[in-house]
Amino acid sequence: MKLTALLLILSVALMAAAPAWDADLLKARDRQDRAALEKMIAALQSAADNAPNDAEAHYRAALANSYLGEISLELKDKAGAEKAAEAGVRAAQAAIAAQPKNAEYYRVLGTLCGQAIPAVNMLSALTYGKRAKEAIDKAMQLDPKSARVFEARGVGNYYLPQQLGGGPELAMKDFKKAIELDPKLADSYLWLALALRKLHRNGEARQALQHAIDLDPQRIWLKEQLEKTPAQ
Repeated sequence: MKLTALLLILSVALMAAAPAWDADLLKARDRQDRAALEKMIAALQSAADNAPNDAEAHYRAALANSYLGEISLELKDKAGAEKAAEAGVRAAQAAIAAQPKNAEYYRVLGTLCGQAIPAVNMLSALTYGKRAKEAIDKAMQLDPKSARVFEARGVGNYYLPQQLGGGPELAMKDFKKAIELDPKLADSYLWLALALRKLHRNGEARQALQHAIDLDPQRIWLKEQLEKTPAQ
């Protein structure tokens, strides 16, 4: 399976106006610094455990685990991705239980369920896939103007076969809508590039990847994807 096929994540593009704690997490993700992320996750989970009714505390732990799962997949560590996804799902569910009408919490839950898919057996993958779709649909219902939610839905459409109502062309619409809503989302340009590359529109894909790098120049995986994309 190709590396990009392991990244069914309802990719986490949060570069714009990130709070300080999130900015630190993003820096570690961009550097693929697993040790730093694990240390921050331990602190965030401890804070959540000490405040069981604090939805935001649980959300922070869930988001941090989604970043860890993301780089684990990039580094082809399925066991690490599964472990991070399972911990993140528990944290996201706790956030939703405390505050059930927050679209972002459902988006992160959908992302984490998607990250578990390539790391588990087929039966579990089907279950996680259903949960991911349900979470993203709920996020879209709660916040139909969220760029992050459109991006997440686009990734799902990217991997869903055309005969089942998905495909890269449909996914591109979601990525373009995400960019329209928030032009600073580097991950939306990344996924737009992957969809373009899948359609053999390599020149446009390289342009989108370069734009993503301009927005997030420290992210290792973006540069790797640019190197993998033919000029034409």
